[in-house]
Amino acid sequence: MAAIEINNLTKQYKERPVVNSLDFSIEEGEFFALLGENGAGKTTLISMLCCLLAPTAGDAFVLGNSIRTGADTVKQKMNISPQETAVAPNLTIRENLELIAGIYGSSKKEAKERATEMLQTFGLTERQKDKAKTLSGGMQRRLSIAMGLITNPQILFLDEPTLGLDVRSRRELWATLSKLKSKMTIVLTTHYLEEAEALADRICILQKGSIKAIGTAEQMKKNTNTTSFEEAFLTICDQEVTYA
Repeated sequence: MAAIEINNLTKQYKERPVVNSLDFSIEEGEFFALLGENGAGKTTLISMLCCLLAPTAGDAFVLGNSIRTGADTVKQKMNISPQETAVAPNLTIRENLELIAGIYGSSKKEAKERATEMLQTFGLTERQKDKAKTLSGGMQRRLSIAMGLITNPQILFLDEPTLGLDVRSRRELWATLSKLKSKMTIVLTTHYLEEAEALADRICILQKGSIKAIGTAEQMKKNTNTTSFEEAFLTICDQEVTYA
């Protein structure tokens, strides 16, 4: 069973399609990236898959559950780490983690155990007693993603996880995210092409709500006869042909 099966998924505002009859699937354990220029439909697509926005037509099945008729079940199986760093600034790192675990139903003992695991995974153990507001941007992003993972989701949506980070902080977060591969299904949206190339098993390029290409970075370079993924991306976006 695919982790996510998308069938004719469409979202229109008046007569304008923002997501236009999408059909593709994401496999369980896959690290999948969504790319596209501004207005491509990435955010709208993710909002529908997270049951935050109702589709105009079509459906998607998250671990076999319809986003139209099984939203409550879908939400229990996934989590999202938003683009905005969503941490409580006056709580410590550990307190932030334990708070989220408790909200999602963990006992105090389980919350402490899960928090310890996330602190170790994201290299935050030494700073666990520090208030979140004292952390650098990179550390806050690590904490935000850890808070998304502490609920042990089967599917994690990462929305621009390294936006605004310096090169070193971005690379450190890449290394952490790489360790999560195959442990769960991860759907990444990003404007950093090198991020998608470095992390994703497969990449989907959207343009004006439609699929322009889907496959590995190497396949896209080969199909466009280019030597860099940036060149491949620009070629795909500029040409009429679809590389799907």
